[in-house]
Amino acid sequence: MKIYSIYDSAFAAYGKVLGGYETKDLLDTLTAVTPLPESVDYVPSQPELEALPIAKLIASNAYGGMPVQLGWCNGHNTKLNCLEYHRDSELNCGTEDFILLVAREDDIVGGRLDTGKVKAFRVPAGVMVEVYATTLHYAPCHTNPAKGFRVLVALPYGTNGPRPEITALNDEDKTLWACNKWLLAHPESSEAAQGAFTGLDGMNIDIQNDL
Repeated sequence: MKIYSIYDSAFAAYGKVLGGYETKDLLDTLTAVTPLPESVDYVPSQPELEALPIAKLIASNAYGGMPVQLGWCNGHNTKLNCLEYHRDSELNCGTEDFILLVAREDDIVGGRLDTGKVKAFRVPAGVMVEVYATTLHYAPCHTNPAKGFRVLVALPYGTNGPRPEITALNDEDKTLWACNKWLLAHPESSEAAQGAFTGLDGMNIDIQNDL
């Protein structure tokens, strides 16, 4: 699978680089207070990250004053497994280079997505990147298995919290997996085994041999 740079013009449909952010304290804190599991772990809100000055800048500048949460997604991964989207952009920044596997919301046809539509983009360490609300994404992939990844995940407050109890009004409602989180799972994923909607068709992409 071809791995593009986020500086490639192909990334423009999926997100953009956010300049002007000094990320050293953020990266130091990610390294100091968050674990590096052998698989993948996600925490939506980490107090030590939210206490940093950059948290206020993200809320005021990147989200226009909306309340936000700063959490992390860390570990080791080379597989797609699922794709999710939110009603708002997500911000990511890693202590190491990492790879995002992404697709577009308008790639969903009849409630399903062909994984052949997925593209891979490498994000350099320390760069703040915005992933648009219309971009499907999931857990990052590492570029070096010895180092794994530690990645900031900034989102509007409450995202990925408990799923609201709803009566499904349409097909999209069936994919609501958590607060502000719509999820399409591959049949091979652990999320599918937990009852997530299996809306991904095709290969469960694994980039291990492409690194």
